[in-house]
Amino acid sequence: MNVVVVESPAKAKTINKYLGPGYKVLASFGHVRDLPAKDGSVLPDQDFEMLWEVDGASQKRIKDIADAMKSSDGLILATDPDREGEAISWHVLDLLNKKRVINGKPVKRVVFNAITKKAVLDAMADPRDIDVPLVDAYLARRALDYLVGFNLSPVLWRKLPGARSAGRVQSVALRLVCDRESEIERFISEEYWNLSAILKTPRGDEFEARLVSADGKRLQPRAIGNGEEAGRLKALLEGASYVVDTVEAKPVKRNPSPPFTTSTLQQAASSKLGFSASRTMQVAQKLYEGVDIGGETVGLITYMRTDGVQMAPEAIDAARHAIANQFGERYLPEKARFYSTKAKNAQEAHEAIRPTDFDRVPDRIRKFLDDDQLKLYDLVWKRGIASQMASAEIERTTVEILADNAGKKAGLRAVGSVIRFDGFIAAYTDQKEDGEQSDDSEEGGRLPEINARENLAKQKINSTQHFTEPPPRYSEASLIKKMEELGIGRPSTYAATLATLRDRDYVTIDKRKLLPQAKGRLVTAFLESFFTKYVEYDFTADLEEKLDRISAGELNWKDVLRDFWRDFFAQIEDTKELRVTNVLDALNETLAPLVFPKREDGSDPRICQVCGTGNLSLKLGKYGAFVGCSNYPECNYTRQLSSEGGAEAEANGLNEPKALGTDPVTGEELTLRSGRFGPYIQRGDGKDAKRASLPKGWKPEDIDYEKAMALISLPRDIGKHPESGKMISSGIGRYGPFLLHDGSYANLESVEDVFTVGLNRAVTVLAEKQSKAGGGARGGTPAALKDLGAHPDGGGSITVRDGKYGPYVNWGKVNATLPKGTDPQAITVEEALALIAAKAGKSGGTTKKAPAKAKAAAAGAKATKTTAKPKAAAKKPAAKTTAKKKSAE
Repeated sequence: MNVVVVESPAKAKTINKYLGPGYKVLASFGHVRDLPAKDGSVLPDQDFEMLWEVDGASQKRIKDIADAMKSSDGLILATDPDREGEAISWHVLDLLNKKRVINGKPVKRVVFNAITKKAVLDAMADPRDIDVPLVDAYLARRALDYLVGFNLSPVLWRKLPGARSAGRVQSVALRLVCDRESEIERFISEEYWNLSAILKTPRGDEFEARLVSADGKRLQPRAIGNGEEAGRLKALLEGASYVVDTVEAKPVKRNPSPPFTTSTLQQAASSKLGFSASRTMQVAQKLYEGVDIGGETVGLITYMRTDGVQMAPEAIDAARHAIANQFGERYLPEKARFYSTKAKNAQEAHEAIRPTDFDRVPDRIRKFLDDDQLKLYDLVWKRGIASQMASAEIERTTVEILADNAGKKAGLRAVGSVIRFDGFIAAYTDQKEDGEQSDDSEEGGRLPEINARENLAKQKINSTQHFTEPPPRYSEASLIKKMEELGIGRPSTYAATLATLRDRDYVTIDKRKLLPQAKGRLVTAFLESFFTKYVEYDFTADLEEKLDRISAGELNWKDVLRDFWRDFFAQIEDTKELRVTNVLDALNETLAPLVFPKREDGSDPRICQVCGTGNLSLKLGKYGAFVGCSNYPECNYTRQLSSEGGAEAEANGLNEPKALGTDPVTGEELTLRSGRFGPYIQRGDGKDAKRASLPKGWKPEDIDYEKAMALISLPRDIGKHPESGKMISSGIGRYGPFLLHDGSYANLESVEDVFTVGLNRAVTVLAEKQSKAGGGARGGTPAALKDLGAHPDGGGSITVRDGKYGPYVNWGKVNATLPKGTDPQAITVEEALALIAAKAGKSGGTTKKAPAKAKAAAAGAKATKTTAKPKAAAKKPAAKTTAKKKSAE
């Protein structure tokens, strides 16, 4: 019996059926080891030694494989056919060797590009050893990504509060998005005009021709730059006579595109299906691993992480056979088509993405697939079959027309196309039963019969004004295409890189376009200013090329790491002397359009409009960057830094405080303002001024004096509780609207309830809350009113709870009562830490020793140390049903 290791349980089940009783197929669930997410997992000073960690779930899976090996004849590593798959096999083998269960038994590596019985059995008949250079390339990539992330990210945290992380590929992809936004901001729109004529042939057929020359000169695109010039040319055409100069019909062949790569599949799925890159890969993974079609589980497409565009010879033969059967011999070219990629640094080590069986037409297996699977399979099948079909034959007709107005001449042109033979286009249209298509279907506009030297009648002259538009923002598909063109990233990293940018709030997606957020633009500007080399496109692409050369056995992986680390470490060290003022000065200049948007009145956007003398500048706070006045604290003007810069605040009238009236009790002025956390109401001036943020759903333009007074006057006294005689009040906290009575809280359904709830309803809500708490928490721990996050020393979260003797802060076994009168919803992390430290008898506001439970949990993860070869990190899919890889950045 042989043990076979694959990555996912779905593959294991299918492959077990193919191999039969002589094999036991087990899943690794993706990677089995990872670099711990902490400093020191890669040690440059120890020749880039890498420390690996096996989590609990992976330990169990490795134990299962090791137990099976004890009674086996050999080990077959059958993970995916790429760099990540090779690395997983290497990790598994290394761990099994450490457990001493191999004991000289044969170990072989097999790869198959499709999960079909033939592909799997063919692979088993042709095993090989683990590809060491491929593993070396994986180790180098993993170490590079770790070293960049764990050394550059702390620099961001220290110098740019609010930034989340930086990565080798992630930061360059973000720069692409931010650079495009800067192009849009710098873009100056220009006016231009297009002129065309609606003309009629002697036979009464109308068509349109556009102006292409005038005054003896050919007009370049957008050459007519103003209405005056357009008017002059329109007058010329209005009074002109028209005659056909030449008619040229030229046959043109249109060739099919190659089968899909990872990149082109993600692009097509985005533009045609509206799929995100991650959604595309999830669906493709399922189609690759196998779908039950009538009692048989079979992979429907080949491996979906590839930059190759060629199909295997047997697949080409199968496609040509299917074309002849389904479309007819006319659609079959004389020779098979062969493709080569144009993408920079493409390896083409694997086949393109194609159907495993071209006879599985999408309509025939529709009932076995869900909607997403059918849509994506349909794309793959059509692109694959079309890639081997005959060229489309198109007749493109160009008509040149002369206009003459009393000796003033102009030239017009009309172009039309007719598809004489659809060729590969037939794969994308509804097929007739005999496979034939109409011989004169149109591609674009079709022209009527037009003959040279015949006169044409003018029907109408069209003159339309246009303005040039800025370059479009990237979509996920166009960004992936650009990254591929530049040689940045690899097929397995595109989706993960885009997901990271979204997760970090560096970009958002609006109408399928990637919008850089202020946080993302700040990070990019910082890196461009102080780590220029490491966000350059060419540098990143050259590094990718070196990794590919490692894969080919041409470079030593540690030599590449040494060269990189020497310069990168020096750059990191230089930033230690960098002052925050230097950072702000650089960001103010780089992000001027974002930080200082132009004002409608033409005034200097860098001068504070509130005090009139202070200079506006970026400021760095605990939660990120904002714009503030240099005259602080005398002038406390601030503005949130958003992707729209100051435009949003100006649109709401908030660049300058908006006066709403005077508080009749205090005599202080109420104003509506915009701050770093959004619009708010302020009563009075100075540090002691009372402020209240607008509740969710309240728009600045809807705020009047009555609403402002109601908001600033919170908490609102409702009345005394009939039993306790203590006041019930309502207010708005961090977690929404609430009632407060004798230290106990109860949630209200809406913000409006805060201002309208009466005494009877308030008593009922409080009683309902008391009833629920009493029934479920008797003898236990009260529910948390507020979660402040993890304690910096470990040991779990810090929470605010409501106890028998009032609200308190809890951390582990430490309970610290809140001072009398403290609002539990307003307690900060710093205040909670001080209370916990005081309760625990410590000083300095923090505890120095984590509870024993935290230590035990930390020791629970088993770390292993390797010196021969560093290893890459992997996701730990403890609760997943399919294997997932951790894509390197």
